[in-house]
Amino acid sequence: YLILEKTPFYYESGGQISDTGKIYGENLEIDVLEVQKINDLICHICKIKNGDIDLKNNSIIAEIDIVNRRKIMSNHTATHMLHEALKQVLGSHIQQSGSLVSPERLRFDYTHSTKLNEKEIKSIEDIVNAKILENLKLNIATTNYDKALKSGAVALFGEKYEEDVRVVEISDFSKELCGGTHVKRTGDIGLFKIISDTSLASGVRRISALTGLECLQYLRDCFQEIKSI
Repeated sequence: YLILEKTPFYYESGGQISDTGKIYGENLEIDVLEVQKINDLICHICKIKNGDIDLKNNSIIAEIDIVNRRKIMSNHTATHMLHEALKQVLGSHIQQSGSLVSPERLRFDYTHSTKLNEKEIKSIEDIVNAKILENLKLNIATTNYDKALKSGAVALFGEKYEEDVRVVEISDFSKELCGGTHVKRTGDIGLFKIISDTSLASGVRRISALTGLECLQYLRDCFQEIKSI
């Protein structure tokens, strides 16, 4: 477990998994497997590949896996867009009740009593992909919690917030309180596809979806399967 004075690594929080990467210096190479906040300290959970940690030599470089980070950013921004699209298609009763943002996919838990039909899935995908094609700019700012709510920002039910909060705004489409990492423009996401909608509990459902190259590979596999059949 390593604690650094400064770090570029995002620790696991708000449904978003942590960054991975490496820490290295002279005669030292360390893999960062995950990052957690423990007792208000950002702890890098690591495996030493080469060398030994010299506490007297504090000159090291911390480097995240940028490919993974970009995939996570795409999936997190797409999660916000999915949330808004669900409200537009199903109604204002939709509330987020959990999420997971990883490099491979996004998972979104929401309050709704019935399974999405094909028409609803198509409508949700069309809204999100249309906003991706518009290449909307994201604006991220820190402001007072009450001021953020008055401006129309969505806060997650049951979540605890500090007095100052971070607001992620996707043009005039979506506005949520969020501390996670996001793309600069929606066009960076590339493509969005829902792959499943399942029941999680009474009145709560779970959507799994893909973006970008992971989405493209999924569609290729489906197309190849159809050709084989």
